[in-house]
Formats: sequence, C-alpha cells, structure tokens
Amino acid sequence: MKVQRLVAACSSAVLVGSMSLTSTAQAAAPAFAPVVFSKYVALGDSYSSAPLVPLPDILSLGCLRSSNNYPKQLAAQLRVTSFSDVSCGGADTTNMTQPQSTPLGTFPPQFDALRSDTDLVTVGIGGNDFGVFGDITGTCPGLRAADPAGSPCKKHFTVDGVDTLAAKITQTQARITEVVKGIKLRSPRATVVLIGYPKIAPETGVCPAILPFSDGDYAYLYSVEQKLNQAVSGAAAAGGAVYVDTFGPSTGHDACAPDGQAWIQGKDINLLRALNYHPRYEGQAGVASLTYKQLTGTPTTITAAEQQRWTTEARELSRKAAQSKSTPAVKAHLDRLRTGAQR
Repeated sequence: MKVQRLVAACSSAVLVGSMSLTSTAQAAAPAFAPVVFSKYVALGDSYSSAPLVPLPDILSLGCLRSSNNYPKQLAAQLRVTSFSDVSCGGADTTNMTQPQSTPLGTFPPQFDALRSDTDLVTVGIGGNDFGVFGDITGTCPGLRAADPAGSPCKKHFTVDGVDTLAAKITQTQARITEVVKGIKLRSPRATVVLIGYPKIAPETGVCPAILPFSDGDYAYLYSVEQKLNQAVSGAAAAGGAVYVDTFGPSTGHDACAPDGQAWIQGKDINLLRALNYHPRYEGQAGVASLTYKQLTGTPTTITAAEQQRWTTEARELSRKAAQSKSTPAVKAHLDRLRTGAQR
C-alpha cells in the first residue's frame, strides 16, 4: 500500500504515541499459552505494520508501525522471549534484502533482523510489488464517476485482453517464493509463516460511500485480492512455509461491514482507527488470532465473542488516542498529519 506521504508527516505524531497504555495485545493473551516458539521475527508491509492503528510505536515512525499490530499481539499470545518487528509501510519483497528509504530515514533490509537461532518468522508481503495495491486503490475510485454501474477499473487494467494486474501478481509469487528461500537460508530452524491479506471488498453487494469503486468493479477488486492470496499460498507451498488464510475467515468483516464488524478502513483516513484501505485494530487482532490458532493447532475460525472483545478494545484505544486532541498544539500536529496523509 502507498504510505510514503503519510510517513513524511508522522514525526508530528510522537505526542500521540507518548501516551502511556498497557498493551491491549498483552492483556488479551491467553492465560495458558503454550510455549511453542521463543525467538520471533516479523517481516512485512503496511498490512503488518498497521499505520494509524492506535497507538503508534514511536521508535519506528518512518515505518508506521503500531504498538498493537498483529506481530506484537502474536508475540504476546505466544509469550516469546525474543521479538523483533521490522515490518514497514510501503515495503515490497525487494526490501527484504535491500534498504528501504522513507522521508524519515532509511531502514535496513528486513532480513538483517534474522538470526541463525530465530525459530519463528511471519511475513506479510506482496501487495506492493509492481504497485498492484497502490494502482488499484489509487486509480479505480477516480473512474467511478464516468461509469458508476460498469467496470471501468477492470477495463483500464486489461490491455489486449490481458489483465495486467493478474500478470504482475504471477510475477509476485516468484518473488515471495524467493523470500521464503532467503529466510530459510538465514534462519534454518525457523517456522516460516506467510500471512494472507484479509478481504477489502465484500463477495456481494456494494458500499460506494466507503469503497468508491464502480459497481461492476467490486468483483474485480475481489478477484485481484483472491489472486494475490493465491500467489502467497502458492509461494508457501513451493517453499515449505505455513500459509495463514485471512481472506476466507474475514468474510463479513470487509470494509463494507458495519462498524464493529469491519476489519478494513474504507476510503477515508481515520487518525484514530487506521489509514485508508488498511486494517483497523479489529483486523490486526483477527490476523493475530488466526495465526496463533494455526500455529497451535486450533480451528482457524473467528468467534462472536472475539469480535466483540476486539470492538471494545478498538473503541478504548481510539478514546485514548483522542485525548491527544485536548490541546491546540496537539490538534495542530494531527491536522498536519491528516494533510500529509492525503493521497
């Protein structure tokens, strides 16, 4: 996902991140979590770093990591003894082995966090490769006005009968496969887990006020994400990694779902919830839960009780984040952040 313009303004969010809060992820950890892994490294893009999910990790503003993203929640649930989260907004597979430049500095290759004794690695990557997610969210909403009932986005990306985004995703699968190989080379003891992407669009129905795509392009957006998840799954199978399906279990939690059920933020940036087209806290908690269950042999389903708990936690986090608006100075900082985050 494209997040670089947001990064440029994030230094002003330090006041938000400085608020004291016991990690919700730690509070939600199972009472008797089995000790399965001890040394965990999290790699990934903005769907892993969780930009604007309260509260920001102020030591990693350039990468827009949240203190409540799914890697941190998973680390708490597994009770690991060593944890390194190097996920970074805007990352693609090349940033596993190459530095990533952001307006707030250059970050080292994510593979630098791997050690020979690392025993768990999660990876959420692929959506930014060849600009797929950025292209579809940056282009398609602008096409709706001319053909609201049609599928102008699909037409735009189909050239001489070829779906160009699908072709890019095919190339992405090969890249992710190489990422798995690179991890196994550096951390041969590690269980490698590839995390899929949760649903943005519903399987049926539309909500143009939230996802401003033409009606016929909802199916196209859905199919593009399906293909991306198939690429991640295929790379996991080819490389001997574990694949965590978040697409299927997130049914009913897409951006069109009611507040309290939605895992994904719609077109509007919400400084107290999430960056547009990105997971909210509920989505991060959902991915953490699904990954934990996959690793511990528990059925990978989401219960109503879990969803209700995450909704309550999300509202409390947003409330605490909103306290930062109590002074004119902080309000000015947030206004700058909102302006800098516009696409």
